Amino acid sequence: MPMLIRCVLFLALVPLVALSQEKECRKVVVSADSDYAPLQWYDGKHLTGASIEIVTTALSALSIPYEVRYVGPFHRVLKSAQDGEIDMIASLKDTPERREYLAYTSVALFSNPIAVFVARDKKISYSGWQDLIGKRGGVTLGNQFGNGFDEFLQNNLQVQAEQKTYMNFKKLELRRIDYLITGYYSGLAYLATSGQNDRFVALKPYVSESDNFIALTKSSPCIKHLKALNLQLDTMRHEGKLKLILDKHMALLAQRTRQ
Repeated sequence: MPMLIRCVLFLALVPLVALSQEKECRKVVVSADSDYAPLQWYDGKHLTGASIEIVTTALSALSIPYEVRYVGPFHRVLKSAQDGEIDMIASLKDTPERREYLAYTSVALFSNPIAVFVARDKKISYSGWQDLIGKRGGVTLGNQFGNGFDEFLQNNLQVQAEQKTYMNFKKLELRRIDYLITGYYSGLAYLATSGQNDRFVALKPYVSESDNFIALTKSSPCIKHLKALNLQLDTMRHEGKLKLILDKHMALLAQRTRQ
């Protein structure tokens, strides 16, 4: 074969080899909502929390290399997954919109109730979704709530979105909004760590209550590990490890609050 033809063939194969290497799952890049304690939060240096420990424990048991990466607020986490910059989101709700680019585990991590928080000295009459109509609400960017409430919110409610939960609690304090919708446990965790338990209260009934799952981006080569991850999570659930890890991080958060 003439030298010129061999050179052309070699140059033509280089991009294909590079593409194959790019599609290899060298490590699972994991991220999560950085403002959702005790499930996950950013402590100033690292993402930590129950869902992070569950994911890293499962990946370690499967001998799959990983990197836990902080990318910012939750809406940036979702955008990073859409753009293929991360491979896994450690804990989030399963919604039709997210299923366009995410594949979820079949094993749920936690039940995640969503609550309405209000200023303790300005309680509103609340017995269900309809009572929020006509009032000013707050949500965190990227959050979705499930069980039909997202559609109800879009069609009936007036809400303002902020990047972080603390921003919405500040707006509640300043009377710029009348209520805040956020995760019940994450809301309580923020109030405990900020010493504001006496200033705000969560109302019942919950807005919704659904499960949180781990998700892999459909475009990631690491999606090949989804079946093995499901089996590992199922084993951890039957052994009671999922609940033990959640209880551990709730206790750690309470301990940090007392210090």
